[in-house]
Amino acid sequence: MKPLSPTDQLFLWLEKRQQPMHVGGLQIFSFPDDAPDDYVARLAAQLRNDTEVTAPFNRRLDSRLAQPVWVQDKHLDLEHHFRFEALPTPGRIRELLGFVSAEHSHLMDRERPLWEFHLIEGLGERQFAVYIKIHHSLMDGISAMRMTQRMLSTNPSKRNMPPIWDLSVRPRRDEDSSGPSLWSSISHFLGASGKQLGTVPTVARELLRTVNTARKDPAYNSVFQAPRSILNQKITGSRRFAAQSYCLKRIKAVCHAYSATVNDVVTAMCASALRTYLMNQDALPDKPLIAMVPVSLRKYESSAGDKAENNQAEGNQVGVILANLYTDESDAGTRLRKIHQGIQEAKERYSRMSPEEIVNYTALTLAPAAFHLLTGMAPKWQTFNVVISNVPGPKKTCYWNGAKLEGMYPVSIAMDRLGLNMTLTSYNDQVEFGLIGCRRTLPSLQRMLDYLEDGLVELEQGAIS
Repeated sequence: MKPLSPTDQLFLWLEKRQQPMHVGGLQIFSFPDDAPDDYVARLAAQLRNDTEVTAPFNRRLDSRLAQPVWVQDKHLDLEHHFRFEALPTPGRIRELLGFVSAEHSHLMDRERPLWEFHLIEGLGERQFAVYIKIHHSLMDGISAMRMTQRMLSTNPSKRNMPPIWDLSVRPRRDEDSSGPSLWSSISHFLGASGKQLGTVPTVARELLRTVNTARKDPAYNSVFQAPRSILNQKITGSRRFAAQSYCLKRIKAVCHAYSATVNDVVTAMCASALRTYLMNQDALPDKPLIAMVPVSLRKYESSAGDKAENNQAEGNQVGVILANLYTDESDAGTRLRKIHQGIQEAKERYSRMSPEEIVNYTALTLAPAAFHLLTGMAPKWQTFNVVISNVPGPKKTCYWNGAKLEGMYPVSIAMDRLGLNMTLTSYNDQVEFGLIGCRRTLPSLQRMLDYLEDGLVELEQGAIS
């Protein structure tokens, strides 16, 4: 028996029919060169024989003294969790994304362990896919990414590799696996340890400095500043998932041209896509959109794009920044420079604080957003409009039972009053975008993939000129 943490309980409490609280991941693989046509069916048979299910995949919810706990499921039915499925013809990426959109809309049965593993055949060009779905109370997105990476290998000759449910968990004591998020930040702040209480003077001083600066400079990233937007309505339970890969070399070339970081450039791409999408919906606010962006706070030289990206990846200090996306700016290059400057100012603000002070400062600034998302009772407290999150992935080409991993795309959570989540991950020489949103309140969401490409092209053209 294992009690749930307050943060994990919060994900259960937040869940409702129109607001499933699970995260997921989509991986696309190519057949091994020597594989027969029925390779995926043989792989499915191999996986069915792997009946060893390790923690946390063997745990289901229960209650002790009116408190939720994890207990081992002694009647676990692997057939319920592992599903071998085929796409409808013609088996294009369009059908695959439609399949993930539908599956990600469905709530999971709380009487069973809260995870699913879908092995999907029927893709063209001798490819197949895996879609993994895990409740956020069981595992967060960063932990799920680590587990997925452990399922893979850089050796294309390796066979008989276990699936994700047969991997023992290796706890990491050197870092917080929950990563930077709205709920983990508030959960940390609510803890009343002496170390946290000692951060109060610095946190209060920096918060006051933020408020005073915001009064003098309307463009400063402050609380209560985000405009009302169609992104921030109540949503339905139906989801639309859109995914696309972008070449990391192209993004790094823009980094060098503008003396920016990879995180700056992908944030600017998202800003450009949002601007175009909302303009086409005749719904672009006059004020710029604000994004919640988790970033590394390790000091680095921003004048070298690829060096900045490498140092950022090695950072051991992470915070949440409210980034002004400058969607009121028509020029893509100017927008990127302003985004870079705003993120740098936020990092400089954090450089004056300890890690504990950063966590508590973040919790204070995001508390109004949490209250509004939980209750909807404070519509004027729109702290941010969208989440743009970057989850590091494998840096080398990976394989699973000889099948080459071609792409891996994160599938996150959309919520009432936060109808769009833009999550991306790095893999090898690619940046993989995964967009999840409400199908009804954000129609034609898949067009945003074209707008992301257009935003990158604009920056490339600006760099040349």
